[in-house]
Amino acid sequence: MWQPDLEALERDSLEGIVVERMRATLARVLTEPAWARRLPDVDPRDIVGIEDWRKLPFLTKDELRDAYPYGLACGRAGGYVRIQMSSGTTGNPILNPYTAADVAQWGEVMARCYVTAGVRRDDVIQITPSFGLFTGGFGFHYGAERLGAMVIPTGAGRTALQLRLMRDLKTTVVAAIATYPLRLIEAAREERFDLDSLSLRVGIFGSEMWSDELRARIEAELRIRTFDIIGMTETGGPGLGIDCAARAGIHVWEDHYHPEIVDPVSGAAVPDGAEGELVVSTLTREGLPLVRYRTHDLTRVVSRARCDCGRTALRLDRLRGRVDDMVIYKGINFYPRQIETTILRHAGVGHEYQIVLDSEGGGERMTVHVETEPACDPAVAARIRRELSELLALSADVRLRAAGEIERPQGKAVRVVDRRLRQ
Repeated sequence: MWQPDLEALERDSLEGIVVERMRATLARVLTEPAWARRLPDVDPRDIVGIEDWRKLPFLTKDELRDAYPYGLACGRAGGYVRIQMSSGTTGNPILNPYTAADVAQWGEVMARCYVTAGVRRDDVIQITPSFGLFTGGFGFHYGAERLGAMVIPTGAGRTALQLRLMRDLKTTVVAAIATYPLRLIEAAREERFDLDSLSLRVGIFGSEMWSDELRARIEAELRIRTFDIIGMTETGGPGLGIDCAARAGIHVWEDHYHPEIVDPVSGAAVPDGAEGELVVSTLTREGLPLVRYRTHDLTRVVSRARCDCGRTALRLDRLRGRVDDMVIYKGINFYPRQIETTILRHAGVGHEYQIVLDSEGGGERMTVHVETEPACDPAVAARIRRELSELLALSADVRLRAAGEIERPQGKAVRVVDRRLRQ
């Protein structure tokens, strides 16, 4: 462990720290007029136990966008040292200002994540997420520096060069968005690059939903052990939590972040084990504290008991999708990850797929495009179509494509193309 005195705390002691930091967070935000208007008649002393936190209102993504640039920010008196920002594809971007303490906190939780994944000081870490306003690259960089490991800050793109540097500099750990390992594998095939020449042993991937089936394929192709890391711009970037070698859920660093699972419709708390929407509060962030922020991510609490690795922070299931990623087709609700899980069970099928939704004669049509390997049995299309019908009650055409036919975007994979709204 990176900080065993904190990572292995007994739950009573850990929850005591959480309550103390909840009060401190409220005291900090209530000094700002915008927060004081959001939380009238709230007194930090009202938080006696963790359950009292549920009486506070939710914070939404729209509120953060409407507050652009600094409407809900705190810590201006002490000064900011950097800015990170969401992509802002719709409306205002979400801007997160960092104090010096925030940068230090980021390095601390990322160092914990690295050690949880078995990364050591003598590792060579290649960081492939971008180093712009997107939080990914910098978070991995700060954690690696705190650990004392060697960093290769390649950033995004130039996949052939990434492979060459991995080989020549003997990279042992690769950090990436979840689908980037697929680009590495494809580039190796195109360049006839020998993946056995690499020294990789650990992959830390996040920022996208990726199924257990996709994880198994990445591990088999790259011969590595993968770890699922979570975090977002709003919480300060990657480092909110990561799974360990036990693969019994994602450890959330509860002394820094307070997670809740609520019903996406009613907002009511759901029992442990039940799926719902992840709500996160930051307990140690100064620049942009979050009080009950609705992330739209779907997951569940796996356990609050001590893990086999010795850590006591609660464990969440791997993120299963997003509330706003749910697709409704002919009255049936599904998530792209469910399609991925079904597809990747079949031999000869590649890892690239795309779900295309069209309007047709006043109705709707769904086509699932799936890339296949050269020797793939064409009958796999019928088998996938039958499983989608039996498991998800979806009627879909399945079209097999040659490797490389589905367009690869620069960033995250585009799994759903919905043309119904444009017709």
